[in-house]
Amino acid sequence: SPTSTTTTTTITSPTSTSTTTSTCPSFTSRLFSEKTSSSSAPSTNKAPQLEIDRRRNLAIISHPDSGKTTMTEKLLLYGGALQQAGAVRQKAEQRATTSDFMEMEQERGISISSTVMNFDYNGLRINILDTPGHQDFSEDTYRALAAADNAVMLLDGAKGLEPQTRKLFEVCRMRGLPLFTFVNKLDRPALTPYELMDQIEAEFNLETHPIVWPIGDGDRFKGILDRLTNIVHLYTKPNKRGAKATVVQLHLHDDADKIEQAIDDEELYAKLVEDAELLEELLNPLDIERVLQADQSPLFFGSAMTNFGVQLFLDKFCDMGTKPVGRNTDDNNNNNNNDNQDMLLSPDHEEFTGFVFKTQANLDPKHRDRLAFVRVVSGVYEKGIKVGHSRSKNGKKYNLAQAQALFGSTRDSVELAYPGDVIGINNPGNFAIGDTLFTGNSRIAFPGIPSFSPEKFAYIRNPNPSSYKSFQKGIQQLLDEGAVQALRQRNDDGGGPLILAAVGQLQFEVVQARLKGEYGVDSVLEPMGYSLARWADGGWDEVDKADADGKLFGIMLVQDRWKRPVLLFRNEWKASSLALEEDYLRLVPWSTPPSIDD
Repeated sequence: SPTSTTTTTTITSPTSTSTTTSTCPSFTSRLFSEKTSSSSAPSTNKAPQLEIDRRRNLAIISHPDSGKTTMTEKLLLYGGALQQAGAVRQKAEQRATTSDFMEMEQERGISISSTVMNFDYNGLRINILDTPGHQDFSEDTYRALAAADNAVMLLDGAKGLEPQTRKLFEVCRMRGLPLFTFVNKLDRPALTPYELMDQIEAEFNLETHPIVWPIGDGDRFKGILDRLTNIVHLYTKPNKRGAKATVVQLHLHDDADKIEQAIDDEELYAKLVEDAELLEELLNPLDIERVLQADQSPLFFGSAMTNFGVQLFLDKFCDMGTKPVGRNTDDNNNNNNNDNQDMLLSPDHEEFTGFVFKTQANLDPKHRDRLAFVRVVSGVYEKGIKVGHSRSKNGKKYNLAQAQALFGSTRDSVELAYPGDVIGINNPGNFAIGDTLFTGNSRIAFPGIPSFSPEKFAYIRNPNPSSYKSFQKGIQQLLDEGAVQALRQRNDDGGGPLILAAVGQLQFEVVQARLKGEYGVDSVLEPMGYSLARWADGGWDEVDKADADGKLFGIMLVQDRWKRPVLLFRNEWKASSLALEEDYLRLVPWSTPPSIDD
């Protein structure tokens, strides 16, 4: 590597104070209970194979109101991370969910931001990424999927495949994620399992293999058959909301009389026996290699609300899910020798690497902190590790003085982290979504995470001049975490009107609610009549040429926060026509942060 003077910036975190009361007294020891103490930390950055092999990382995707957050809570309950699961829409005596901790999430009963939770279960470390289901927050879901190794597609048993599920499935397919399917809400009337299997295969060209099979639905939902062991799991609803269900396990053949008596429904029992025989004869066998290649999806049935089938799913996922996998590096941003180009960087790589997939402000309102969520790809994070940064000059180092384990809004300091883990590091403003952090002399960069093309635009104004500083600080921190994008008139250095750009209307409402709740300032939005944006990678000279030739009539010219040209259009036809006729503009529907030193 070229000789250079190393500059080190120390990044520390505010005092690690939990913003919510931890639900389990052994929180820190359970989340990051490492066998190696800090006094005997590894002498190299290479991760022990044992720690890599015991990680399982998953993201849960679904259409809104499919029960995703409830499913997450129940996985935490059965994983031992919670003593009592929370409710998405809680009554006075109920506790809130761990993953939906923002005030607006609790008020509306929806997930607005992706959250990270992890726990130890049967000797494995499980990392769960709970993602928003609403389409207005699909950008946050896309970022979370970039950090996942496995995905769980949650379906409402009565509705089957829905629009947002279809969109998120395509993202999973693009990334090649192994996909597990869980059909939820079987405690309500539902489509038949055969109908659901046909839907998935017809629309996604994806073969499903039922690992479990339901016994009835709605009021007649009795339990499920584990087809791998022929054990029938018969459930009784828990007496206390949020507690675990009572389950009786009987062998399909050896305990046939007991099962028939327990089901107490002649038609259901006959159908169970018939379905078990039919599936055994007609289905292709379960092929774990095809599962890991995303060619076959293990299929599960249950009810997260009543805790039916959740623990069985967790057990099977631990057996079938892939451990942390390697990541391709971005050739265009790696200043390495030729032999390091175009490489797949595996978890057992000698050096620490990780990438930022999310930033968040005010997880702890007392400290006004900003965290960068880093997915560890290879090597070991150690407290005080010095890392390079993919968008900084060679030789520039950042000292990560402290990292934190994340559990919803609760945090605790962590000494060590391994591939597959997600850690939070203090972000003084240097780290953006998509950035790569690495140790060693060779510059490493993973492909960036682009921002989606916004479809909603509005001026945002501060109606109260006395709160100018708080308003500016709030807007800046929310922009840093990617809640929305910011645009301004060309050559505006900050004195003119600010334009917010978002994928959906709810993002604007979140920004206004957080400005009010977290910074105590009001705001006024003035919608604009544009429906999409395109970045002009050709630069301002080419934009000026097109403008002088009269090609930009009816198009608004603005700049992003890095002063790069952005064109706002009123319809897709105009954007497509301009991109085709004036190809020198190099119009693209996404953007990534430039080099810090540009």
